[in-house]
Amino acid sequence: MSADVETDVDVVVVGAGGGGLAAALAAADAGASVVVLEKLEEPGGNTALSTGSIPAAGSRFQAEAGVQDDPERMAADLLRQSGPHEAEHLTRRLAETSASLVEWLVDDHQVRLKLITDYKHVGHSVERLHAPPSRRGIDLSRDLVAACEGAGVDIVRGNPVAELLVDDGTVTGVVVDGERSGRHEIRSRAVVLAANGFANNRDLVARWAPDLVGLEYFGAHGSTGEAIEWGVQLGAQLRNRTAYQGYAAVAYPHGSILSWTTQEKGGVLVDATGSRLGDEIVGYSGFAVEVLRGSAPIWAVYDTRIRDITLKEEEYAELVEMGGAKVCDEVEDLASVTGAPVEALRSTLEAYAAAARGEQPDAFGRTDFGLAPLEPPYVASRVTPGLFHTQGGLEIDADARVLTEDGTPVPGLFAVGGVAAGISGQQGGRGYSSGNGLLTAVGLGRLAGTAAAAG
Repeated sequence: MSADVETDVDVVVVGAGGGGLAAALAAADAGASVVVLEKLEEPGGNTALSTGSIPAAGSRFQAEAGVQDDPERMAADLLRQSGPHEAEHLTRRLAETSASLVEWLVDDHQVRLKLITDYKHVGHSVERLHAPPSRRGIDLSRDLVAACEGAGVDIVRGNPVAELLVDDGTVTGVVVDGERSGRHEIRSRAVVLAANGFANNRDLVARWAPDLVGLEYFGAHGSTGEAIEWGVQLGAQLRNRTAYQGYAAVAYPHGSILSWTTQEKGGVLVDATGSRLGDEIVGYSGFAVEVLRGSAPIWAVYDTRIRDITLKEEEYAELVEMGGAKVCDEVEDLASVTGAPVEALRSTLEAYAAAARGEQPDAFGRTDFGLAPLEPPYVASRVTPGLFHTQGGLEIDADARVLTEDGTPVPGLFAVGGVAAGISGQQGGRGYSSGNGLLTAVGLGRLAGTAAAAG
């Protein structure tokens, strides 16, 4: 867009999740005027539903904790988990900028993040997850909102964007159209699409990722995919289209996540027959499909040692208070709670214990047993698998510019988070490393905001 065209604001950000808020902050830091348009009444998106964990390599917080790490190691870890995919340049770019990302959030914008040293979580060979002290994404979202407000960024709620304004192939703003907002145009030099993926649009799931149709959706309501469709209409390509983040252990009927710490520290998942379902250490996302194949009800089985470690996490502590972690003194009690046949359950736990002691190979190839063999008293939490967000989206360059099929950018258009191609593999849920969702949201948001402000 030429500099002499009249605009209302320098940068419009569509969506007030972590990606949109980071984009707005970065653009404001660069001196741009910014408005964030959120179609729902509350900001946060999937960020608010997450643990708020952002992976970063070589941060000063790691150095203070004595953790040796660097971007090359982080990129290698993420690519090992994801396998080859169509956005590997983003994996390397995000690893290279991850340390400065968390330091920018903490030092420049007073976002409360601490290095988690209790666990590494899926896909990471060292401790590199930086999360709010509560380990709840809602606190990350609140801090980002406060930082935006402090930077003079307007976050306008209940203002859904209906379409993009496009002049001769250049994106020049948006059309807002809602019951409360009415219909009006906002002209801008750049638009950052940060409206998340398409997991809450069953038609798009059936069209773009049909393998996910059987998974119940537990993510944010606003993940309806319209921003991806706008990009496709302008000639953008979908990359890593059928990749997703699932969660194998959504607490039932509570709806909160059962921390995967319960599994990494030695727990297992069993179904109604008393059988395990696979190697739990493939990760909470990749294991969702195995759980879907089991016979309901599905139960996570661990012990009170693991429970006590996991109680450091607020969401798990709340689950315990709500009765979502039942203590069982013996296998017979465990069978009574879960409904699984007692002898089958006993056989499953004895075989698992033998593998953990190194007396025989694990039936599913598990090699990391944490504190196992499990010891009574046991703890049981009923769970169900779920879909959290899609990981496929628009092809973008290293600064989040949306690309057409021939590799040229769509002038004025950026995409981050679930709107953009993810870094969790080309398909399925096994390629997801912990924090990938927030890394591509907040990390790409910062890069997009800076580039959008530069024009």
